[in-house]
Amino acid sequence: MGSRAPEQGDRRYFHGDSFPPNEPVPVDAGEPRESHTSRDGDGRFEGVATGDDDDGDGDGEGEGGEVSPASPSTETAVAQKKRKRPNRKKPKKKGKGSLKQSSPPRVPVSQLFPSGLYPEGEVQIYDQVTARTTAAELRYNNRQRYWEDDTFLQNYRKAAEVHRQTRRWVQETAKPGQTLNDIAEGIEDSVRALLENAGLQPGEALKSGLGFPTGLCLNHQVAHYTPNPGQKPVVLQEQDVLTVDFGVHINGWIVDSAFTMAFDPTYDNLLAAVKDATNSGIKTAGVDVRISDVSAAIQEAMESYEVEIRGKTYPVKAVRNLCGHNIARYHIHGGKSIPFVRNRDQTKMEEGEVYAIETFGTTGRGIVVDDMGIYGYGLHHDAPLNVPVSLSSARRLHKTIRENFGTIVFCRRYLERLGVEKYLAGMNCLVANGIVEEYRPLMDIKGSCSAQFEHTFLLRETHKEVLSRGDDY
Repeated sequence: MGSRAPEQGDRRYFHGDSFPPNEPVPVDAGEPRESHTSRDGDGRFEGVATGDDDDGDGDGEGEGGEVSPASPSTETAVAQKKRKRPNRKKPKKKGKGSLKQSSPPRVPVSQLFPSGLYPEGEVQIYDQVTARTTAAELRYNNRQRYWEDDTFLQNYRKAAEVHRQTRRWVQETAKPGQTLNDIAEGIEDSVRALLENAGLQPGEALKSGLGFPTGLCLNHQVAHYTPNPGQKPVVLQEQDVLTVDFGVHINGWIVDSAFTMAFDPTYDNLLAAVKDATNSGIKTAGVDVRISDVSAAIQEAMESYEVEIRGKTYPVKAVRNLCGHNIARYHIHGGKSIPFVRNRDQTKMEEGEVYAIETFGTTGRGIVVDDMGIYGYGLHHDAPLNVPVSLSSARRLHKTIRENFGTIVFCRRYLERLGVEKYLAGMNCLVANGIVEEYRPLMDIKGSCSAQFEHTFLLRETHKEVLSRGDDY
């Protein structure tokens, strides 16, 4: 952003003149300065020592010596020479232009924000704050107040900015005819470039990178589909409804945000329903708010919509067996869940918690089941450092997972990008022994359509900051 040019309003004139030199002097303003010299011959300037001259005869003689009188023409020339010109600063020449993001995004956000200060998320003031319960107060006092640390906030805001710039490119470029694999790799390459971290060396991807495998779901696929090696390429079609869900993390703190695109306006009401439900859930959330109240707000907004598809009207249903969640460091699911339908959960949200409010709406049954294939894998949170398995490939794979992903969810594409080969037997061994958990794609009935919108926000003492909010959703 350019600096504001200095204003040129108040002009100052020589010797404190009250009027600009080219403007007429009002009659009642008195005689103009030094105009008397043409009448009485006094050539002295105000404030210049001329010695004692008390006789007032205008001869210029006195005890202090002799001063030659100046002629009116000489005096005018001196006055004009001394008069200050208006301080008109030349406009600064603009440089070659401020650094802008490329397409696809490859300019690191640290270069776009050299000060290290990243845009603050949307701030929403709480409507009402109730007193904490005693147990919650104790937990609050005993926890480290990491959310007040500026480094924590700037890292989270930086991750959110990476997400915004990446998804803007997806919204501008994703078109029918592209393969889902190309879209996924474009997203992931952009995130790594903006973070200036390729993540190819052990430990690098734990500093910053993808928060989980990029989810690209079409139509009845509701969640957790990503293209993996060996699968038949899936080509995006004009009539498809595409949901894009990806995460960005810095030092284990994950921004989880998702949106849905449709190329046919038939599905606009489906998208509007889910977006409204997400925003209603975010608006209701706050410190000491019960999860059941957030769920009720989500369902009420979601199911107030219907959509007409090929002459038939469908109610938009909230998916009953999926949930939003809080986020812990290096854990996309932190332990608390937020259903999308009314419930009796009296668990309260607490200050310092990070939540991902994601809502799923569908024209199908509103219940998801496992689809074919594998979405990704995640190291179990309490898995031992030394795994008790006899298969050497499983032990090597376990070491690779710990060094490169920790407990962050990953997929087969990420392993092969690191050069890992012949890992399926070892992975099956780790899954069978409860060391690694596998995640499957989730679907509603075929022929239905689903949508998802999601934001990550931080609960602070007086307000919540919607970190991933952008001008798109």
